[in-house]
Amino acid sequence: MAMASSSSRNGAVRGGSMRPVSGSSNLRSSSFKSRIPSSSAPRRNSTSSASLADNGVPGRVRVAVRLRPRNADESVADADFADCVELQPELKRLKLRKNNWDTETYEFDDVLTETASQKRVYQVVAKPVVESVLEGYNGTVMAYGQTGTGKTFTLGKLGDEDTAARGIMVRSMEDIIAGTSLDTDSVSVSYLQLYMETIQDLLDPSNDNIAIVEDPKTGDVSLPGATHVEIRNQQNFLELLQLGETHRVAANTKLNTESSRSHAILMVHVKRSVVENEDPVSTETDNSSHFLRPSKPLVRRSKLVLVDLAGSERVHKSGSEGHMLEEAKSINLSLSALGKCINAIAENSPHVPLRDSKLTRLLRDSFGGTARTSLIVTIGPSPRHRGETTSTILFGQRAMKVENMLKIKEEFDYKSLSKKLEVQLDKVIAENERQLKAFDDDVERINRQAQNRISEVEKNFAEALEKEKLKCQMEYMESVKKLEEKLISSQRNHENGKRNGEVNGVVTASEFTRLKESLENEMRLRKAAEEEVSKIKSQSTLKTKSGEGEDAGISRLQKLLEDEAIQKKKLEEEVTILRSQLVQLTFEADQMRRCLDSGAPGNSFSGTDSLPSRHSQARESMNGQKAPFATLCEQVGLQKILQLLESDDANIRIHAVKVVANLAAEEANQEKIVEAGGLTSLLMLLRSYEDETVRRVAAGAIANLAMNEVSQQLIVDQGGISLLSLTAADAEDPQTLRMVAGAIANLCGNDKLQARLWSDGGIKALLGMVRCGHPDVLAQVARGIANFAKCESRATTQGVKSGRSLLIEDGALPWIVQHANDEAAPIRRHIELALCHLAQHEVNAKEMISGGALWELVRISKECSREDIRSLAHRTLSSSPVFRSEIRRLGIQF
Repeated sequence: MAMASSSSRNGAVRGGSMRPVSGSSNLRSSSFKSRIPSSSAPRRNSTSSASLADNGVPGRVRVAVRLRPRNADESVADADFADCVELQPELKRLKLRKNNWDTETYEFDDVLTETASQKRVYQVVAKPVVESVLEGYNGTVMAYGQTGTGKTFTLGKLGDEDTAARGIMVRSMEDIIAGTSLDTDSVSVSYLQLYMETIQDLLDPSNDNIAIVEDPKTGDVSLPGATHVEIRNQQNFLELLQLGETHRVAANTKLNTESSRSHAILMVHVKRSVVENEDPVSTETDNSSHFLRPSKPLVRRSKLVLVDLAGSERVHKSGSEGHMLEEAKSINLSLSALGKCINAIAENSPHVPLRDSKLTRLLRDSFGGTARTSLIVTIGPSPRHRGETTSTILFGQRAMKVENMLKIKEEFDYKSLSKKLEVQLDKVIAENERQLKAFDDDVERINRQAQNRISEVEKNFAEALEKEKLKCQMEYMESVKKLEEKLISSQRNHENGKRNGEVNGVVTASEFTRLKESLENEMRLRKAAEEEVSKIKSQSTLKTKSGEGEDAGISRLQKLLEDEAIQKKKLEEEVTILRSQLVQLTFEADQMRRCLDSGAPGNSFSGTDSLPSRHSQARESMNGQKAPFATLCEQVGLQKILQLLESDDANIRIHAVKVVANLAAEEANQEKIVEAGGLTSLLMLLRSYEDETVRRVAAGAIANLAMNEVSQQLIVDQGGISLLSLTAADAEDPQTLRMVAGAIANLCGNDKLQARLWSDGGIKALLGMVRCGHPDVLAQVARGIANFAKCESRATTQGVKSGRSLLIEDGALPWIVQHANDEAAPIRRHIELALCHLAQHEVNAKEMISGGALWELVRISKECSREDIRSLAHRTLSSSPVFRSEIRRLGIQF
């Protein structure tokens, strides 16, 4: 029915729109307790109620009354008469005037004045029912009243031109679509009309006699012959409603220009997939150990029935005659049958005449059944229709005495559970095969390595004692010769580079001159030392033969010999350092020459600034030769280079740790350095020295070694996490903090080290370095958090870990949320990944919502530049019931 008399069936009401009432109360009802005294609302005690009471909850039929404003005809005809209805919305009461001095008062769940908006009507009457349908209950919303009082306007108004005029049908579907997921849930509708006691399909007019089928076991009513259309979006639903309205029977009467001559019934079927987690179960042997049962995939099927009843009318007022008279009789008979059923249920009658009409058979679940039901009765203000208004009000009062037993209908989703178990079984089998293969390979590799090392040690031990002296002398002389040759070659290259252009101060003539003089001095000192030793030995021999000499002379000779041995050791160390410096200078000079030849400006690469980050340049061969540091390692020996890390000379120690850092940048050298004890020496440097350069380069070398899985385990076993944490707390230099953060970030990517990394303070140290504020440091911190969150998510999915994230335990969430939209792309990308991994598990959801992470996840699902991260965020939000519930509550669209 239209709210006002006009040429349009869904026409506007007086004043153009229905304005909302100011100061509206709580719109959503959380209780179904009647406002009427308990003595006037007895509970029905029938067999069907008792059978549902085991699993059901009580829910009384809620009734609201809505007053239509005067239309143009009533304003003229009843100008001298007052309205027969007086509303008291604040008290939820209605007064009906019997005459000028006598009134009757009725109380309803809600009283809506003629200015109430369509949105307020929906929130008061239908929204609680729609929310129950989304939770798995059946629901019914029905409009009852005299012809022309606004039932169709309230329920079926489409609101094409004015969205504020949308009725309950349109608004209900909007909430249902927003509350379901297209991936896991389904929504379908059927649109029917009950005309002259025949059920007709409004979406398929040729289907004009649909049979009602009742389940003999449960008594549920269904219409298998009706058309079911799956709804994907709101526009699709509006098109179906428009199609159905064109097929609905309507006629022009004295009370309404376009009066509905049939009962319109919209059925919305909702199917939702949910997962039920069971409580932990303790074993019989040990009550302290618990395990979680597998989650149960369930399917909840619910149904929302929206009924726009045809208006009750008196023939002499509506002017119906002929075929319209027969229609009016059929309408009044079905409404009368509905009233009798409601009276019988309200009075606890042993017999309810549900089979007297098809309308009552269709609505058997709505009154006295398991559905949550809301009824809105519409009335007019005209005193000419006082009798019809009284009858409508009494119908609503009787309906308020009906109490249903609400029950969720759900069933196991065996297909989904079977598929999930098959996938898990395949993963377990594959992982078991991989672990067996890896175990066999490890055993074989360890045996092979042990045999090789035993053979090598035996061979070296046999040859070392005999050849060590001769080998050292030959290596010393050969090294001096090679140094002279390389010095001459470097001077020649330097002179050529100076003629071609600017050298940028990388290698100067004075440096080569100083290096040459140093070598010559060392050679003279060496020669003088050897002559002095020979002289002393000859003197000692002569004195021994002659029997002359004193103890003081012998002591002096012994002391001189010891000093010479110490001097020899120092000379060997200095020669090794000079050799490495010469190799590095040769490498830099060649780099500069190639830059000058290509016409590009040369970049300085001095030994004091070399870090592991430049190892890609050192990998390249120069003129077909091996990389300089590989050549140095072959010529000097890795063990001797590592021994220089313990030198007392600070300059030698600094240069040695830089050489080791450059060697560690090569993947091929990492295992050799670890086997030779280089990792232990680097950790000792990090522990014992306060020199910033030593700590920075040592941390860089450890970061390079931390890329190897075997080295990662050794770093943790030797207390490396604690040492890195202490260095992070003491250091202020951004480059040092970048190296430390990079090392910890590499360790965060190992699944086996998660618990140890957290317990040794690695995560707290990582978060503590954000105080620096340097973008490079923050990027490494973000990478470590992303690695840790990914491994943690994988462990939780596999059942290895339970409980909320250790990152949240250490307070990382506020910093993650703060930098989720950082301007620096490396920081933002890692933080977005970390958020997605944290959100994949329900146990973290509440903290993430309270910490503001939900908004960032929604932004990532919409705005992230990387499609894989955007898809992961959207999939995570869609699969989480907690996030979906919060999104619905906040009204977020994603």
